[in-house]
Amino acid sequence: MLNVTIMAIVLGGKASTGVVLPLLCVADVMAVRYYNRHVQWKHFWRLIPWMVVGILAGVFVGKDMDEATFRKIMAAFIILIVVAMVVMEAKKNLTIPGNRLFIGSIGLLSGVATMIGNLAGPLANIYFLAMRLPKNEFIGTAAWFFLVMNFFKLPLQAFIWKNVTVHTLSINLVLLPALAAGFWLGVKIVGMIKDDSYRKLVMILTFAGAVFIFLK
Repeated sequence: MLNVTIMAIVLGGKASTGVVLPLLCVADVMAVRYYNRHVQWKHFWRLIPWMVVGILAGVFVGKDMDEATFRKIMAAFIILIVVAMVVMEAKKNLTIPGNRLFIGSIGLLSGVATMIGNLAGPLANIYFLAMRLPKNEFIGTAAWFFLVMNFFKLPLQAFIWKNVTVHTLSINLVLLPALAAGFWLGVKIVGMIKDDSYRKLVMILTFAGAVFIFLK
């Protein structure tokens, strides 16, 4: 979440998505290979069809959007997510609605958010946090969710938005060694974090992302 926000500040909201997306795809493959045994498929299949529809909607919503509007929408998504996470965590007995309308709304919003700013993470996290998934199940399910989502987006961004180019891929090649090192370090750190502390860390990182983008 911090990564997406920082890249948006450095490169611009829309341009940054073309640089970040291939890196996310590589990271997703690594995460799925490592955490695959922990995936909870029922949560995956609840969200993924709606997410696909949301991505297709986001292709047309964000294609001709100007940079200022694009940045404001990214910031609004982050603030919305932070508020919702804090409320859910404060009310321990708050349960997520199990009806299709609620699940469909989360899936659709995740699809739109990921297309216009790689911001599905915070939205999906609301669902996973509300489901009270243990740490490894949280990561394993999210890994598959984002793997499918990001690879589905890749040709859309490359051929319709045209912001995945030879130039952006050359930047990715430079960053890949750091990505691999970060993944290895992340696995070690996650292993030392308790479930409850992991939930708090997710919310803190989301809040920090919101602060960064508004300071900009």
